[in-house]
Amino acid sequence: MTDSQAVRTRFAPSPTGSLHIGGLRTALFNWMFARHYGGQFLLRIEDTDQTRFDPTALQTLIEAMRWAGLHWDEGPEAGGEFGPYVQSERLALYQQWANWLVDNDKAYRAYETAEELDRMRKEQQARKQPTGYNRQHRYLTPDERAKFEAEGRPYVIRLKLPLEGKTHCEDQVQGKVSFENADLRDTVLLKADGFPTYHLAHVVDDHFMQISHVMRAVEWLPSLPIHWQLWEAFGWEKPVYLHLPVMLNPNGKGKMSKRNPPVDAQGNVIPVMVHDYMNGGYLPEAIVNFLANTGWSYGDDIEIFDIQDVIKRFDGSRIIAASAAFPVDKLKWINAEYIRKLTPEDLAGRLRKPLEDAGLTVDETILQKVAPLAQPRIKVLTDVVGLAGFFFKSDFMPAKSAEIVQKKMDAASTKAALERSLTVVAAVPDFTTQQLHDAVLPLTIELGLSNSQLFGLLRVAVTGQTISTPTFETMEIIGKDETLRRLNMAIGVVQA
Repeated sequence: MTDSQAVRTRFAPSPTGSLHIGGLRTALFNWMFARHYGGQFLLRIEDTDQTRFDPTALQTLIEAMRWAGLHWDEGPEAGGEFGPYVQSERLALYQQWANWLVDNDKAYRAYETAEELDRMRKEQQARKQPTGYNRQHRYLTPDERAKFEAEGRPYVIRLKLPLEGKTHCEDQVQGKVSFENADLRDTVLLKADGFPTYHLAHVVDDHFMQISHVMRAVEWLPSLPIHWQLWEAFGWEKPVYLHLPVMLNPNGKGKMSKRNPPVDAQGNVIPVMVHDYMNGGYLPEAIVNFLANTGWSYGDDIEIFDIQDVIKRFDGSRIIAASAAFPVDKLKWINAEYIRKLTPEDLAGRLRKPLEDAGLTVDETILQKVAPLAQPRIKVLTDVVGLAGFFFKSDFMPAKSAEIVQKKMDAASTKAALERSLTVVAAVPDFTTQQLHDAVLPLTIELGLSNSQLFGLLRVAVTGQTISTPTFETMEIIGKDETLRRLNMAIGVVQA
């Protein structure tokens, strides 16, 4: 696509809250593209919207990026020769170039007050006209400007956009796109407080940071003619634009939004923010795998792949233009596949946090034994709490009688099976999974029960829940004395 030495991409989020999962996808695509061409990936913080700025959001954003393994070559904490990489620290540069545009008749100062602008909008609405700036201060005389200056009126700087014709833009994902200039409004570039708008700041920064490719969400496509005209006004070489498809709700209707969180077919809320996935038991490797194949195609009908293999293929040519529904079921499947690939030791380390977050006290020896039992049975790490959290509870609560009694059994047959099992289990010399299985298995014939009936009631009896780790492995971990105690408690429950 380009000379590898010239490729420089950037991710430029606004620190106004937690990072959206779609934002992480944008960062990932920029990162992979830069890595594919051996270029540089920058992190730039666009904090010029001071009304929405959240001082804690920057650290939250950095945590999410680090968690996903998206390390930047230049930016906060990394430094670089084109810094500073926080826009609020670059105000003098934006002011300089905004005034350059005014001096070169590419922009102008507009002195309307907020009240005057509001009155203008209301008059447009009353006349049922499209609302927007009417360019009235574009045509001020020198005397009128001098009068406003003498009054000390604050002003904004607006770009002089063409009034006729079309703006033709090139986008490597969306193709050639054209916009009617008559539909555009003279955009504010520099606000009255001296802060730039996104339109000015990102163009100036992309130029001076030598950004070669701008990958961003397709929501910015309607702003492309403004940015195109701004590049033309400065006379600077434009970067290559690639507008990425939006991730829609699973039903395909509307963008995934925190204000209106999507739900799956079962009515469960689907996370929208990256930290929800971080705390929800998802592996960063799985999230990266999933996002890499959302809006881009690995090809060969392969769903699970190594990120280094993706980087080798990610030249931008297979980015999909059309937005698509968020395949949450596929994400859970991918996450489960990655859990299966972990070593038991690695999995045990990752299971500690969700268990502790649930208020449980984790014994490392038990955790190492529980991890391989949970591994084939969980889709997300947090599933371990419901599946095996009972191992780490100080007080055991037996299940209800209705849960202990298995299908096609009654209280009497269940009590008899528990009492006979108690005698057999108590006599097992080496309390191992295999010996427990070999000792209990003959009871199915003796009692006239199926394996699922007998093993099921024993599992509920010793775990206190209907869904758990396997019966005999669980008995071995909790030990002989505790197993016998719990079987006696179950007998008492069923008898009562």
